[in-house]
Amino acid sequence: MKVTWILPDGSEISVEVAEGLSLMEAAVAHNVPGVVGECGGNLSCATCHVHVADAWADRVGGPEDFEDAMLDTVEAARVPTSRLSCQIRASAALDGLVLIVPEV
Repeated sequence: MKVTWILPDGSEISVEVAEGLSLMEAAVAHNVPGVVGECGGNLSCATCHVHVADAWADRVGGPEDFEDAMLDTVEAARVPTSRLSCQIRASAALDGLVLIVPEV
């Protein structure tokens, strides 16, 4: 599946991501600035915070309870489409997904 990250300066990084891979892992593997993933995807650091583009919000869905609590600790502004990218898995249903890396 293809994923595009829009960076704070408006530039974009688009890559093919293997099914089942977390989008935090994909971002780190492709050096997407602003997506750190300090905890390695263990849902304990919130350094992979992204905003899901509005057109994709319904398909990606909202955070589960623990992720929701972790989103309260993010450095950048939390918005209704905020997610931790370690909790979003690549799938055919999300082909073309657009994620926005918030400015910190």
